Amino acid sequence: MTTYGTIPTSSSPSTNLEFISRAKQRIKAGLGTRRPWKVMFNFRSFALPAGFPDAIARFRVNIGYFRMNYAIVVLLILFLSLLWHPISLIVFVVLIALWLFLYFLRDEPLVIAGRLIDDRVVLIVMAVLTVVLLLLTNVTLNIVVALLIGAGLLVAHAALRKTDDLFLDEEEASGLMPNVATTGASS
Repeated sequence: MTTYGTIPTSSSPSTNLEFISRAKQRIKAGLGTRRPWKVMFNFRSFALPAGFPDAIARFRVNIGYFRMNYAIVVLLILFLSLLWHPISLIVFVVLIALWLFLYFLRDEPLVIAGRLIDDRVVLIVMAVLTVVLLLLTNVTLNIVVALLIGAGLLVAHAALRKTDDLFLDEEEASGLMPNVATTGASS
């Protein structure tokens, strides 16, 4: 007798271990290999842009390519700014769990009420939710300073990092810029 489509009624320890094992594999695959940190911090790939249009073109490509890395950096800076505020830190840890499940560890696209939700929408909603919930814990100055530092680092990296060694997927490239190949030629 086959049991396709049945839902188990109890969770056994082996099922819990399987879930933990899958989560570890997702973390390794999702955070470790999508955009390697070596590529992001390759110091040979940094140079001043030729002008403002080149800086904007680099910014667009780098934001699309290193989106997950940038989110991790900003969240780390925010975490470090909350170390001396335990209530805010607890709220932030809960938000990190939401970030992991809704943004970093998803294998499949997010579908809500039959509609496909884009990763950029999830990123924006989670960023706003993180800031709003943390502002409610009365650490406004810490959050503003941390976000300004994170945004400054993000903009500086995205504008100074050359894009000629980045290889975008066809889907990513079509969503970012139609002439990605020409942006690397001027740097």
